[in-house]
Amino acid sequence: MQSGKIVVKNLFKVFGDKPQDAIDKVKQGWGKDKILAESGAVIGVSDVSFSVEEGEIFVLMGLSGSGKSTLIRLINRLIEPSGGDVFIDGQNVAKMPSADLIDLRRRDMSMVFQSFALMPSRTVLDNTAFGLEVAGVSRKEREKRAMEVLKQVGLDTFAQMHPHELSGGMQQRVGLARALAVDPSMMIMDEAFSALDPLKRREMQDLLLDLQKKHRRTIIFVSHDIEEAMRIGNRIAIMEGGKLVQVGTAQELVDNPANDYVRNFFDTVDTNRYLTAGQLKANSVPLFVHNGKAPDAQTVSQALQAQDKHYAFIVDQHNRFYGSISLEKIALLVEGGQTCGLDLDVLKQINPVPEDMPLDQVIERLVDNEGPIPVVDGNGHYCGAISKGRLLTRMQGE
Repeated sequence: MQSGKIVVKNLFKVFGDKPQDAIDKVKQGWGKDKILAESGAVIGVSDVSFSVEEGEIFVLMGLSGSGKSTLIRLINRLIEPSGGDVFIDGQNVAKMPSADLIDLRRRDMSMVFQSFALMPSRTVLDNTAFGLEVAGVSRKEREKRAMEVLKQVGLDTFAQMHPHELSGGMQQRVGLARALAVDPSMMIMDEAFSALDPLKRREMQDLLLDLQKKHRRTIIFVSHDIEEAMRIGNRIAIMEGGKLVQVGTAQELVDNPANDYVRNFFDTVDTNRYLTAGQLKANSVPLFVHNGKAPDAQTVSQALQAQDKHYAFIVDQHNRFYGSISLEKIALLVEGGQTCGLDLDVLKQINPVPEDMPLDQVIERLVDNEGPIPVVDGNGHYCGAISKGRLLTRMQGE
């Protein structure tokens, strides 16, 4: 079985009589239109398989009627699948007894909808604590937890207000807080921000990304907005006619679209704006290791001249960035009679950038720095460099 927090295998949803007959016809190669004409059965989701890694924001996209909203309701079994399996933490939700399913939803799964669905007679605090109340948590404990998440979303001072006293953006924050209050390991968000104006939508995206850095929940996020998908998604899945057409990072979909349907999603978007340091990096700067003994200045100088390079990076034996040195600086050292090793005191100190740093921040760093800047992975290990030339080449399309 595929690994992942959520694993979907050969999932079907057929609306109509004799769903298994319709599934058999799909497997024989029948199209959904022919099946509808012959039997009246509507194929809502057709043989969908994918996995979502723990801590990932996985965005589902597609035109209206593509099956994305049906798919997420199959994942948490708000509607019954006609065939296939859905595994969450190894448990098959599609075949789980009702009592276990209810417990899973209450304990470890939350859903945020486009409509705020707040109870008008309850305060912000009581709306936020509602899931905990249903789960049987004591008033004192649930109000404490509700206040914690209201603080996370910036609404703790509004706890005693009622929904009608809040703006639309604030109401959606309450909806998000309510989902977070049960401290779920996974969340399903169905067009959660689409009812908001562009400025409020951006604020909610920022809030979600900020919370995600701290808590790393697994999130399936349904959206019709490709810019939103590119901004928040680790990977994007595109659906058409109930089928999953393609899954990948935004850059993978831009660079290698499966068909014109996928390509058209990106036609109106300046995709360069969503590049990250990890996508821009290259192994363009010679690398030397300080393994307790500093690299020799003369050796580094000769290597740079042979490769027609102007800068070298020094890393330690664990591949952690140590510093930068230019060919000009080495020449000055040699001319001054210093043929010593390139130790910390002669290196230029540069703060590395993380792989997920967005393009606008990368540009700021490049402008402020004379030479290339180092990129590090999630463990702090050096994994490449970005130079001004590399950036221009990448943005123009290699």
